[in-house]
Amino acid sequence: MVDLVGTGLRRKPLWIPSDERVKQANLTRFQAFVNQKDRLSLGSYPELYRWSIEKPTEFWSAMWAYAGIISSKKFEAVVDDLGKFPGAKWFSGARLNFAENLLRFRDERIALISRSEGRVSSSLTYSDLYRKVARVANGLREAGVLAGDRVGGYLPNVEEAAIAMLAATSIGAVWACCGAELGSGAVLDRLSQIKPKVLFSVDGYVYKGKKFDISSNVKDVADGVPSLEKIVTIPYLDAKSSMGQLVNTVRFDEFGSANKSGEIRFEQLPSDHPVYIMFTSGTTGKPKCMVQGAGGVLVNQLKETQLHADLKKTDRITYITSPSWMMWNWLMSCLAAGSTLILYDGNPLHPDWGTMWRLVQEEKITILGCSASYINHLRGIGAKPSKEYDLSSLREISQTGSPLSTEGFEWVYKEVKADLHLNSISGGTDINGCFAGGVPILPVFGGELQAPGLGMKINVYDENGRPVVDRMGELVCESPTPSMPLYFWDDPNNVRYRDAYFEYYRPEGKNVWRHGDYVLVHGDTGGYTFYGRSDAVIKASGVRVGTSEIYNVVEKLPEVADSLAVGQNWAGEQRIILFVKLSPNHKLTEELKEKIRRVIRAEASPKHVPALILEVPDIPYTLNMKKVEVAVANIVNNRPVTNRDALANPESLDFYTGLLPLIQKN
Repeated sequence: MVDLVGTGLRRKPLWIPSDERVKQANLTRFQAFVNQKDRLSLGSYPELYRWSIEKPTEFWSAMWAYAGIISSKKFEAVVDDLGKFPGAKWFSGARLNFAENLLRFRDERIALISRSEGRVSSSLTYSDLYRKVARVANGLREAGVLAGDRVGGYLPNVEEAAIAMLAATSIGAVWACCGAELGSGAVLDRLSQIKPKVLFSVDGYVYKGKKFDISSNVKDVADGVPSLEKIVTIPYLDAKSSMGQLVNTVRFDEFGSANKSGEIRFEQLPSDHPVYIMFTSGTTGKPKCMVQGAGGVLVNQLKETQLHADLKKTDRITYITSPSWMMWNWLMSCLAAGSTLILYDGNPLHPDWGTMWRLVQEEKITILGCSASYINHLRGIGAKPSKEYDLSSLREISQTGSPLSTEGFEWVYKEVKADLHLNSISGGTDINGCFAGGVPILPVFGGELQAPGLGMKINVYDENGRPVVDRMGELVCESPTPSMPLYFWDDPNNVRYRDAYFEYYRPEGKNVWRHGDYVLVHGDTGGYTFYGRSDAVIKASGVRVGTSEIYNVVEKLPEVADSLAVGQNWAGEQRIILFVKLSPNHKLTEELKEKIRRVIRAEASPKHVPALILEVPDIPYTLNMKKVEVAVANIVNNRPVTNRDALANPESLDFYTGLLPLIQKN
């Protein structure tokens, strides 16, 4: 039991870090570093966090120094004006290169291990990686790519994606990538806006044992993006791919002059020089293109990987991700620590649920990154990884994507490992990082993210813009942070940027970033429970209902494999419609419907009880494995659904459309 100082309450954590673990944590070293540097006496994480938001200039300066940011010229000011929100400029005067910081190691230790369904396993040392990046950087220069030009990717999670990103950013080009799983329409929606000069692409990929040839998609993209001057092809399925018929193509292994110097000329650029263009999911309209600065993304991601995830040179880390998702970018920043990245490309459940745990066993992985939906699936089928696999190397699971229930937390500690840091994190593509997450020196409580991230001045507001504790509200950030977008592409006067984040609480006189997550901060532990996107929150009889509150109850039932809840405007109110995907050999009988209603009423509230419960064959997900509530809400409310290509399973929406007459009758 942990005594929660100042509350008089006692709750039982699922995990408490040992004294030795606390002593060896990077966060402990960082705290000692700032105490000595600034003559402080910070003794706990809450004290360190409070200092980081009250003295942001000192904190971010200390983080820059602690992370050993490589720059040819140091910044003249950490931030020009915190009152500019948006618009604050970070690390003005600095000259640096993003890729140089990720390629600071050039030795014979392993940098990348590639494992996939469709290829033979391979590995690259840090020196190998540096040489390959140098060759591709030469190729980009020879193709006429200059600092500020865009370079695109249409790629799975393979080593060529990492090499291409590092090569592009080493010369100051801006990297924008779409995962190979996206349809051509989704890729065109994204890349056509930013006009890339070069595109790196595979001819296909393998997923769940099936080959997917995307060469026709690549041709559609090549035809639809006239700015493309060169396409660098990576034969994944076929060494003699038909992509060779495209004009202005060159194979990846032939791109760039190998006889040139093997040294990379890292372009030294301002801190706010663009490094990434990230795309929103596109489920609510054409994807927005968020331009992010090199210095801000770098220092924030090194804070998260090295302090919050406690990443060290000895670690071997993997994340179930795709280059479409910001967790891929986050994973790439782990190179700066000198750790080994295991790139897994394929279905993590193929040929069986044990795939990732075999990977942990075989590659001695220390940090496994995954989504809540992955954990929930394993829990639902009764998987017991610790019984089947040697997980002695594993010391941390990093979980994100969507909220993980208390039961999901408990499953990890029961069936994976009792002594393990479950680092649940939440942030977004928008900031290429996290607002809240794990703290390796604090206890873990079920269903809670442990604390706000250092330097992230977050709060929870009610509908009137008032801070609330122990009550659900909107997640807001009250002050600028370095990795917030510089701007949106093609957005004069930041109109769309401001509308996306800053207008919601403007009528209440508040200039804050409203993130769009519905959360609760616990007064006793200081942890945060996330309840899903606030734009998917249903107002039933005027009461705000977080959809994950329903999922946390329903998905505990053995009969239910997955579920999705949306609000339908009905008779001047909103009513809840619950769609359920059933486990094998179960039917949606009236008895099961009543059971679902009974447990929701008992474990959530009467307001959470759905008016309709309907069976569906599949639940729609984004490519980042988030439930697509908005698209289904649009269908049931007779609104258009756009950008189906942004979904992992867009065909699932057809069934919901077919249910509309039944929904409207009932």
